[in-house]
Order: sequence, then C-alpha cells, then structure tokens
Amino acid sequence: CAIVLSGVSFFRDAVISVTMKEEGGERYMETMGKRIAEARRRAGLTQLQVGDLLGVSFQAVSSWERDEFLPDTENLIKLSRALKVSVSSLADDSPYAFKTKERIFDEEHMKTFVKVTAKERDLVNTLEALSFAASAHSKQKRKNSDVPYLYHPLNLACHCLAMGIHDDAVIAACLLHDTIEDCGVKEEDLPVDKETREMVRLLSHSKTEEDREKMLNAYYKGLASNPKAALIKCVDRCNNLTLMSWGLARERQLRAIYETEKYVLPLLEVVKKRPEYNDAAWLLRYQIESMLDIYKRLL
Repeated sequence: CAIVLSGVSFFRDAVISVTMKEEGGERYMETMGKRIAEARRRAGLTQLQVGDLLGVSFQAVSSWERDEFLPDTENLIKLSRALKVSVSSLADDSPYAFKTKERIFDEEHMKTFVKVTAKERDLVNTLEALSFAASAHSKQKRKNSDVPYLYHPLNLACHCLAMGIHDDAVIAACLLHDTIEDCGVKEEDLPVDKETREMVRLLSHSKTEEDREKMLNAYYKGLASNPKAALIKCVDRCNNLTLMSWGLARERQLRAIYETEKYVLPLLEVVKKRPEYNDAAWLLRYQIESMLDIYKRLL
C-alpha cells in the first residue's frame, strides 16, 4: 500500500491523497484537488478568477487542483466562500457535498414586512428608522458577500417581531443599531425619539483593538443598564453567529465564542428582568448556546 502525502495543512488527516495498489490494478480515493476543481467548475469560475478572489496566483490554484500542494487553512476557508460550498465538502471525501447560502430570507420581503407591520401598529419611530437605515447602509455589503448590509438590521427587526415584540423603540433601534458605529452617523442626527437614540448609543462601540478587554467591559456594563438594549444585543449576536463561519477567520471565530459566553449570555439575565421578554430570553439562550456548541465541536 503506497501512501502519498500532498503538501501541509491544518486539514492534513482529512486530505491525504491515497493510492492503494491491489491485484489487477490500482484503486484511487478522491483527492482534495479533484474536489476543488469540481467545485470551481460548478461555480462557473476559471482558475484565474478564483485566484483573483483569493489574492493568489492562478498557478497556486492549479497546483491545489493537481494535488501538488494543499491550500492552508486560511485559503481553504476563502475557497469555500468563493465557491459557495462548505469547508468540509472540500476537505472531506464524503459523498455528501452541501452548498451554503449567503441569505435565507429576501431583504426586500423583510423590508416590506417591517414597513407594513409598522404602519398597522403605528410604529412611528420604526418607519423613520427603516428609511434612514436603508439610506445609511445603501453602499455597504455584508462581510465577504454581495448581500446588502441592510439584510442584517432587517433580520434583527424581523427576529424581534417573530418573537412577538412590537415595541416601537426596540424595532427602530434594531434597524439603526449599526448606523453610528459603521456609518459615521451622529446620535443627535437619528430621526427617532430619545429612548431609541439612547439604545443605539449603548449598542455602539469603537473598533479599536487596543485594550479590547477594557473596552468590552465598559460596553457591556452600559448594555446591562438597559434591558431593551441588552435584548437587541442578544438578537444581534444570535444573527452574527449564524454567519460567523462565512465571514470570520478561525481565530476570530474562537474569540467570538469566548466573548459570547463571557459577555453576551449574561445579558439574558438582564433581559429577563422585563417579564414580557421572558419567552424571548428562553429562545435566544437556546439558539445562541446551540450554535456555540456546534462551533466548539467543529472547530
């Protein structure tokens, strides 16, 4: 039995190329290179186009497909995003290959749903926030995708509405929660009432990596002072966890797990201080902890 190792990677054990010599000929197990080439062809991309998307040469892509070398962990993750397949479908020789989704719901449908609900329930702040958020995020995309950024705040608003939360300030703050932090908007320019502006302020923090622990302690202490803002943060983290494997490198995923357990889950005790949010707190704990457990097993 001749065993041929191709390159070095975090996924070494999953991607060994094996040639088994038997009487009457040779039997080959499928290699990672073949899986990459097949996924690339299904995506309708050339090696040059894949290289451009990953920031590598087409020769590097070609060498991966010929099993001369293997992509490192970072490039394997980038490949899965570019080819819209799971990492495991490239790294594992399982016959089951799954395509991943950039979005589950259509943002225009969500926008219409929020708008209609706001009109029916006379949610004045929500209507103003919807228009403002659409304009503020109009040129932004979700990380590593072509999905409009507005998809994210709309998801938060629809998540809250689906849990039976129709508080005007909460839904409006869901829509506006990233406008100060990501769009350079000033708190006083938000077209909503004082309560909503205060929640958006609490939900915003600096992007600095310097003394991150100190910054996060202060940030989450502020959120813990406001059960409605704490609720929105938990919904926000729940939504971000669903896309974490798509948009974050492995180390950032590990950091997100740690920070979710240390800072976000304790906020659910704050949320439960409002009896009308008890059901939402239960659902959010189930959703967040289930995803964390899955990530821990896979990472």
